[in-house]
Amino acid sequence: MFSKFLSTTAVVLAATQAVYAQTSTDCNPTEKTCPDDAALGKSVTVDFTKGENDLFKVADGTSLKYSGNGAAFTINKETDAPTITSNKYIFFGKVEVEVQAAPGTGIVTSFVLQSDDLDEIDWEWLGGDTTQVQTNYFGKGDTTTYDRGAYHQIAQPQDNVYTYTVDWTKDYVRWSINGAQVRELKYADAKSGTRFPQTPMQIKLGTWCAGSSTAAEGTVEWAGGLTDFSQAPFVAYYKSLTITDYSNDVDNAKSYHWKAGSDGSYETIQVLTGDSDDTSSSSSSVSSTATSTAKSTKSTEATESATSTKSSSVSSTLATSTISATSSASGSSSASATGSASASASETASASETATPSGNEDSETSAASSGAASASSTTTPVQTDGALKTRFSGAAALGACLLVAFML
Repeated sequence: MFSKFLSTTAVVLAATQAVYAQTSTDCNPTEKTCPDDAALGKSVTVDFTKGENDLFKVADGTSLKYSGNGAAFTINKETDAPTITSNKYIFFGKVEVEVQAAPGTGIVTSFVLQSDDLDEIDWEWLGGDTTQVQTNYFGKGDTTTYDRGAYHQIAQPQDNVYTYTVDWTKDYVRWSINGAQVRELKYADAKSGTRFPQTPMQIKLGTWCAGSSTAAEGTVEWAGGLTDFSQAPFVAYYKSLTITDYSNDVDNAKSYHWKAGSDGSYETIQVLTGDSDDTSSSSSSVSSTATSTAKSTKSTEATESATSTKSSSVSSTLATSTISATSSASGSSSASATGSASASASETASASETATPSGNEDSETSAASSGAASASSTTTPVQTDGALKTRFSGAAALGACLLVAFML
């Protein structure tokens, strides 16, 4: 198995490289005042088989081609690193991606969620590893330990399209393949929550070369060796993705505002709603209420309350699962074009424990947790909304005055 050949030194060096290979932040709100993050605030499906989508911005030097296989991310030389980034953020949510990883020793295909203060949730595929996919996470860009990664068995990800999912709430992160959960990270297990990813994130898709002649020795070893560019091009196909923004249980999210002095905890993030003057602070309660008041030019008041309650009781075990390929090498997949292939959490995935890059992650015992999605369903959490809007028009006021005058 590929992971058995990894040395501790290689993992340490590679982890450092992997974090910063394609990910960075333009402005860290825990260090200075930054612009608000534009909220997705809804669920959308992006079908790359139909071409470019304006939800994503293309990085400099990136050139993509679109076909029935989806968006082609191509590497022809060491410096190629085609990458696209969503121009909207999600504040907890679910992302489902249909992808066929790029082949080639040293070539990395990556699906990353990342925030402005470097919280991060990852899927990564090594082109030379035809039996596994890697998952990882980071909190606040902290790379002082290297026990966060895990490997999950899968057949020929370079030849087949699979649906890979991240379901992220304030209580847990769950990684799934074709609807079968392969890993769960609970809030308390990430240094008592201090290193749990919990701030608004963008979605980044891309490929890059870790088997470069200029890369650190450990990085090259982690990637499986130097890349042989006589075998180029190396192409990954991103077929589609479905993104659902949970918006920390607040409806009609417009943007996410970091409070002054934020320490990067979700409680310090405000959800600004569709009405420009409305704000809602994050709450650590499972039931959260957002109430806003706006004044019109006629000095009338409007109150708006939206309440969302959700809870789930889950029992799950962290495991690595062998997933049978459901698609042919031509890139066809049994998963739907929306990337929403789902499975009940009551199904048990065949699993054999696989060593993490440095130290094993203990299997997690049954636990009850509250979150934004039920473990028995992959559907978007149902929100129950109540709203009362009071309006007093000028016509009504005139009528009332005439009635009073008549009575007198």
